Amino acid sequence: MGDILSQGEIDELLKALNAGEIDVDQIKTTNNEKKIRDYDFKRPNKFAKEHLRTLNIIYDDYSRYLVTFLSGYLRSLVHIEVLSVEEISYYEFSNSISNPAVLAMIDFLPLKGFIIFEINPNIVFSIIDRVLGGAGLGVEKVRSFTEIELSIVERLMHQMLELMKEPWGNVLSIKPKLERIETNSQFAQIFSPNEMVALVTFDVRIGDVKGMMNICIPHLVVEPIIPKLSTRYWFASVEKEVSPETKKGIEQKIENTLVPLKVILGRTHITVADFLELQKGDVIQLDTTVNSDLQVMVGDILKFYGRPGVRKNRNAVKITGIIRKEDEE
Repeated sequence: MGDILSQGEIDELLKALNAGEIDVDQIKTTNNEKKIRDYDFKRPNKFAKEHLRTLNIIYDDYSRYLVTFLSGYLRSLVHIEVLSVEEISYYEFSNSISNPAVLAMIDFLPLKGFIIFEINPNIVFSIIDRVLGGAGLGVEKVRSFTEIELSIVERLMHQMLELMKEPWGNVLSIKPKLERIETNSQFAQIFSPNEMVALVTFDVRIGDVKGMMNICIPHLVVEPIIPKLSTRYWFASVEKEVSPETKKGIEQKIENTLVPLKVILGRTHITVADFLELQKGDVIQLDTTVNSDLQVMVGDILKFYGRPGVRKNRNAVKITGIIRKEDEE
């Protein structure tokens, strides 16, 4: 990530464009120039490209969980996708946050340290409006959050953190815990400005409201599991062998599953006129004989043949034949 503009700087740039003080063609020309990024040997990159790709996979999966959850929770059209996963310094991240902000301090258990979950205020106000029965519109002018609004955000954040466990499951069994929510970036200075972080940026749309969402993951926090943040490890862990305990548990559940069973005594066809004239004592002739096997159906599938009888004064069927898959073929 290059130089990050604050919200105030973005507003000033838009005003200058509208006033004609800045030439758009000049900006396009500048963008076409070859970009060179300085490399600071005193502050080397700590996340390899493979680590960032793995984080991209994890949080791309997480975005789909969020879409499913928020669509049902808000009863609104929700779109979330990962825009980028890149390594920057914590100073660059904190300098780009405007006030007020929604900064959730997440204790990333069992790892030591915090990650930061930052959501654009427009998105948060839209969510609050939907939760309170509104149309999900944002606010024209961003203001401070009330205690009630923060309690709504806190409850929602707990549910969003639960969804993060599954995407991380192939790397580490995490138990993220919400420590607190800050609305001022000055109170979120929990790392050294030079600490390198992986910044996951999401594009979020809820109804007609658009905004960004960021997850800041310091290298210091995930350093113990850096070897696991590789695509080879991630895909290898997907194809885990099923343990004998798991197999036994599945078998027990299948054995205790109830299935509908019915025996066909026979079939016949009669006219509607004959059906209407049926009286007590009438006999309907079926297409089976006394000595023929009956069809035993499991659900709507023919699986057995049997003979009718009585066992302990109750009607019963004795299985005389089994239809296996190869017999059907």
